Amino acid sequence: MTNLRKSNIAKLPQNVFDVLIVGGGINGAVSAAALAAKGVKVALIDKGDFAGFTSSNSSNLAWGGIKYLESHEYALVNKLCKSRNHLMRSYPSTVKEIRFFTSIQNGFRFPPWFVFMGTILYWIMGRFFTRMPTYMSAKKIKAMEPLVDTTNTAGGFEYSDCYLYDNDARFVFNFIRSSMSYGCIAANYVSLTAATREGDNWLAQAKDEISGETIQIRSKAMINATGPFVDQVNQINHQQTEHHHVFSKGIHLIVDRITQSNKVLTFFADDGRLFFIIPMGPKTCIGTTDTQVDQPYTQVTDADRDFILSNVNKLLALDKPLTKEDVIAQRCGVRPLAIKGQGGKADWVQLSRKHAIDVDHDSKYMSIFGGKLTDCLNVGDEVAEFVASFGIDLPFKNHKWYGEPNDFIKREFYHRAKLMNLDELTPASSSEPLTQRFWRRYGRNAINMLEKIRENPQMGELLIKNSEYLRVEIEHAADREMVTKLEDFLRRRAKISLVVRKQDILNAPGLREACDILFGDEAEAKLQEYIASLDNT
Repeated sequence: MTNLRKSNIAKLPQNVFDVLIVGGGINGAVSAAALAAKGVKVALIDKGDFAGFTSSNSSNLAWGGIKYLESHEYALVNKLCKSRNHLMRSYPSTVKEIRFFTSIQNGFRFPPWFVFMGTILYWIMGRFFTRMPTYMSAKKIKAMEPLVDTTNTAGGFEYSDCYLYDNDARFVFNFIRSSMSYGCIAANYVSLTAATREGDNWLAQAKDEISGETIQIRSKAMINATGPFVDQVNQINHQQTEHHHVFSKGIHLIVDRITQSNKVLTFFADDGRLFFIIPMGPKTCIGTTDTQVDQPYTQVTDADRDFILSNVNKLLALDKPLTKEDVIAQRCGVRPLAIKGQGGKADWVQLSRKHAIDVDHDSKYMSIFGGKLTDCLNVGDEVAEFVASFGIDLPFKNHKWYGEPNDFIKREFYHRAKLMNLDELTPASSSEPLTQRFWRRYGRNAINMLEKIRENPQMGELLIKNSEYLRVEIEHAADREMVTKLEDFLRRRAKISLVVRKQDILNAPGLREACDILFGDEAEAKLQEYIASLDNT
């Protein structure tokens, strides 16, 4: 057990918290960050790792919802565009503009010029915050991106949205880390087993999934932010809500980089759904699918994989077709879609990812349905307002709880990094200079990491080939990022297992040393646990 996790679990039964948050995905993470920064006493638990489910299986895009124009949800698009712009302003190192290079095939339900007019409307609704869309003929598409097969292309265009430079799980975890820095007591691998209202407080029974220990947690209010499991947790807590979830499964395949373009190649797949080929550092992420499923647990099927591969081979003029042997990693998750009442169909045109928050003021209980990365700052603000409506004091209610550290801290970091020639240590396999990566991932904490490298140059060494993680970053993860299982680090704090083949990870000479840093005496057991988990996938 990490020292941080052990310490936090010991604190969970010692206090009456203002709020207990169940779930450490994006909705729970921003709720914790917002409330803790405003002075609320917060506890957060998740039955798995933080961002361990839906929040680590997205397309890594934060967009304004252009597809909702087709279903005439203009108010939603307007709101999402505002949210996207706000996110880009608040996290300029992490949430970056990217061009979507879009081809329209002959026979599509709308002609290219009509869809292009939609991108103009989208740009206007986005307050001209991004670069202007441009129209392209099939000939120009081929000239700009030879990889695109334009044999059946009617025309196309480029427009802008944005993406997360690091993986989605890292973005979510940084909100968890921020909440802990403001005093939130957070612990992963702690599940809620029962909860009752006793007087003015909630009494929650929780279980440490690692040790089996039972933990009692008392709080004045409770927030159900368990993503796809909201309905199940509400049954445990005897809560009736207006909204419920239906589920749409989406998968992505990750392969070696197939184009040097730093644009998202965008098409409409055989089922009419938007289909993306997304740059991911030295790799390419391809997807997604949209299949209605009845429960949150899903896996990639042969049919899913064949759908992705057949579409990419049809739409691109590759030297040789992609096969399943080219797949380095797979991402599979469900989109929890909020609906009123029971039942419903997860139709990508008709159902959106907009969030809904159902509140029971009498029992001071909140359920968060739906949601997406783009709208996360609004969720945090709304949750804080509802908590205040419960009569819980927010001592610093106007404190800004999100965003990168101020320019003074950034300038100081870059100055110190330049003095020690940090970028000269950048491994050849890295997709960016170290200064850029350190600042984006660690903010003000990056300054302390510079000092560790200055004191001990071995801290600047790469332990796992192509991992984009130095020894100093692994030590930081061990101290401050509650890495409980090796997969937590390889898949979520980092994206190593998404961009490095499984066998290459296991054969890496530095893997055992990384385990020693992360887990100390438990290193061998944690490594074997990870290997066993690979055998079961």
